Amino acid sequence: MQTLLRGGMVFDGTGFKHSDILIRDGIISSVAAAGDGLTGKCSGLSSSADSIINVNNRYIFPGFVDVHVHFREPGFTYKEDIATGSASAAAGGYTDVCAMPNLNPVPDSPEKLAVELEAIKEKAQIHVHPYGSLTVDEKGERLSEIEAMAPDVIAFSDDGRGLAGDSLMREAMERVKACGRLIAAHCEDMTVIGGAHVHDGAVAGRLGIKGITSESEWKMVERDVRLAAETGCPYHVCHVSTKESVEIIRRAKAEGVNVTCETGPHYLLLDENDIIKAMEKETPGELGRFKMNPPLRSREDREALIAGLLDGTIDMIATDHAPHSSEEKAKGLLGAPMGVVGLECAFPVLHAGLVRTGIISLERLVSLMSTIPARRFGIEAGIREGAEAKLCVYDLDDDYCISPDTFMSKGRYTPFDGSRVYARCLMTVCGKETVWTSKI
Repeated sequence: MQTLLRGGMVFDGTGFKHSDILIRDGIISSVAAAGDGLTGKCSGLSSSADSIINVNNRYIFPGFVDVHVHFREPGFTYKEDIATGSASAAAGGYTDVCAMPNLNPVPDSPEKLAVELEAIKEKAQIHVHPYGSLTVDEKGERLSEIEAMAPDVIAFSDDGRGLAGDSLMREAMERVKACGRLIAAHCEDMTVIGGAHVHDGAVAGRLGIKGITSESEWKMVERDVRLAAETGCPYHVCHVSTKESVEIIRRAKAEGVNVTCETGPHYLLLDENDIIKAMEKETPGELGRFKMNPPLRSREDREALIAGLLDGTIDMIATDHAPHSSEEKAKGLLGAPMGVVGLECAFPVLHAGLVRTGIISLERLVSLMSTIPARRFGIEAGIREGAEAKLCVYDLDDDYCISPDTFMSKGRYTPFDGSRVYARCLMTVCGKETVWTSKI
């Protein structure tokens, strides 16, 4: 089977070129300047293709890579499952995602991991790379069967729970390093957390409750960076949200520590002031769309994150796609579980909030969402001859508002509900399959 994508603006790793792409049996066989399909190095492409799709100057990006998603299977399929989660990812332009291990059973041994691997094999529409848990049942007491799981997992994490014991984290780093994997850490020190629902700031003040302290994040980042420096373990910080964390990671990188980090679209584009605005016009039940962990923090924190994105301290953007049922999220800021969805709106909102506003270039955003995370986690990415066809086509002139009712995910709660955007995913290709199409 041969498919020709004709006349797209193709990202080649540094910029965009008006090109044709020929895909043969799931592999990119030719990339040529638009028009060369008739006269140049790819002579005869049009005549040899079984299918020709006129991209008409829309943008063709490498498939996005999200290193932090929750697909909830096995154990919590009423929230999401591999089929709906991977469909949601495909609709957003993602071809590779890394699925966190807060499941039932927790993948802390090859036997338990096998349950998730079988579900991925049967249901995934894109590449789903599982994490192995760092500790047994994610309880932070005993290390998992790290060596036995290493060949079948992308990395190790106890995401959702910080690993408190210094000696246990040191041992984990030593063993994970020896396996050639990395640790992705949810940094949360429960001894200084303070509250349980929102940031220790203006919203907590309005609600008259204790808020989640910034120290609960940066204190553990500081500890882990020190241990990573001592052990040499590749270390990745999940969902950075505070200005202190950014500065700690900036200093660590300058000192040569093997550390990377991610932040989420909501931390770059929103802060606690957006919750206050919503409180003035939305019902308490609707505010569950602003509840995630870590919480939206101050304007100063958001500005520090953007600065970190600009100077390379923050390496990549991940959604932390974490669906819950509508019944759960309707309990609002004080009753709903932590977590929001983001796979289907991540690129559109970041394009609107960062690219169209001139904060970063389109090329930079695509790299932050595809080639950079892929490189760190050892995933193949990029549009080049001989590579697996993993790409998405976007229209960057489609004006619409985000509507969770249209999502493929079971999750419906996002802080970007109603946001005006200008980028729509028209097609996602993953290997031999076109896993998403929308009016191309």
